[in-house]
Amino acid sequence: MRNPVPDLLDRLRRECADADGGEVLATIPELADADPDLFGVALCTIDGTVYGSGDDDHRFTIQSISKPFAYALALADRGRDTVLEHVGVEPSGDSFNEISLEQSGRPRNPMINIGAVTTHSLIGDPKLSLEERDARVLAGLSAFAGRELEVDEAAFESERAEASRNLALAYLVHAQGKLDGEPHDAVDGYTRQCALLVDARDLAVMAMTLAAGGRNPVTGEQVVPTWVCTQVLSVMATCGMYDASGQWMSTVGIPAKSGVAGGLLGALPGQVGIGAFSPRLDEIGNSVRGVRAFEHLSAELGLHLMHAPEVASHVLYGVVEPDADGDGVREVQLQGTMHFAAVDVALRELAALPDDEPIVLDLTRVASATVVGRSLLNEAVERMRADDREVRVTDPDGLLDAR
Repeated sequence: MRNPVPDLLDRLRRECADADGGEVLATIPELADADPDLFGVALCTIDGTVYGSGDDDHRFTIQSISKPFAYALALADRGRDTVLEHVGVEPSGDSFNEISLEQSGRPRNPMINIGAVTTHSLIGDPKLSLEERDARVLAGLSAFAGRELEVDEAAFESERAEASRNLALAYLVHAQGKLDGEPHDAVDGYTRQCALLVDARDLAVMAMTLAAGGRNPVTGEQVVPTWVCTQVLSVMATCGMYDASGQWMSTVGIPAKSGVAGGLLGALPGQVGIGAFSPRLDEIGNSVRGVRAFEHLSAELGLHLMHAPEVASHVLYGVVEPDADGDGVREVQLQGTMHFAAVDVALRELAALPDDEPIVLDLTRVASATVVGRSLLNEAVERMRADDREVRVTDPDGLLDAR
């Protein structure tokens, strides 16, 4: 059986490809030359399976999408209390590069530039040199991605030459006693952090690492403690999309972070990590096609955070081998709620079965199914039967159309 999820992702990407509004960022020379027609989308599931569509392997600079991961490293290295002394967690309601400080002088959150520069200075031991902190950031974000990342030196130098505003913000926070170390070092390090090269597939894996409590689903490495991910995802949910964060959480419902190179990342706890890339930006600085893709994925796959689905990894109750009861039929027994992430596990189990065996798909223990869950399971049954396989469905509650 051919898994229907890649086809679904291709269709969604095609439907979003006509969102041609917005402009490529012109204020940074290295970003201004980006091809505005590039568009890639990727999903990473809880066991590390990555689905991609379009320009999902095109490399671009991570930019502000680095902010939640730098925040995660600072929390892991210095502890929650220390980080909260320097950077708050409240939405700013301001643009990403505004002066947004509390009365105490603390930046309002780590997802805006003034908070991100401050956060960068909190990564690692306070005595680290600029080079040592850069190495810690590179190693940490590479661990989230599951591969060794590299810096786009040309992009770094281009952005460094345009860093006057971030330097002003850094000196302001330093004057308030909230910035560790020298402002120039913090801005240089933050700018290098933003120049790391990723693609949409990397973003999906990085997002799933956050969504899986800090364990990279591809490498198995526990990158940061689970409590760190809880903190980071909470701040992403309220602050990750700048002054559009409330609208985003209401309509899309996935903790997310955008970047001015056109990247967009979303992490849905326990279910899926999503990465998208398209350089055209709206007036807020978010990828036009990326936002459209997330809206479609959330609506069609039932991914809104407030749906509160069950854990997807427990979907398989058991598999009865053909010789176990002597009837020559393999029985795949499912359980729980059939939402997208759960059905994805089931689909890959079905796709891995030998093609010449009759099977029984047992839904006796399935409590409910979302629209996309029913659709994908129905599609799987139809595809297996189209391949001349004998498929019977045990479905006492009539969850599927197939029989």
